[in-house]
Amino acid sequence: MNSEPCIKVLKALADETRWRIVGQLLCAPLAMSALAERLDISAYNISKHVRILREAGIVRTRKEGKNVECEITPELRQKLSADKSALDLGCCTFRFDKKAKCRC
Repeated sequence: MNSEPCIKVLKALADETRWRIVGQLLCAPLAMSALAERLDISAYNISKHVRILREAGIVRTRKEGKNVECEITPELRQKLSADKSALDLGCCTFRFDKKAKCRC
């Protein structure tokens, strides 16, 4: 197994703020402004963390007017369990607890 993709994801998810962002995006795509509000984090910090998640292949973004929408990449979605509570990377499995998940 090639460990390079797994290492990028592990590094990105090692930060608690990025972990919380992914937990919110598991439910549905959100604008960066909505993420900042839900997580009580500045827009600047959300942008910085989303960039790292995007570079790791976890999140993709698209501009819609003045908003930047964020969502989990389709490749990563395929690795989620049916109830969206676990992420199987092949090298390891992450389990999202109720605190990390969004308010669906």
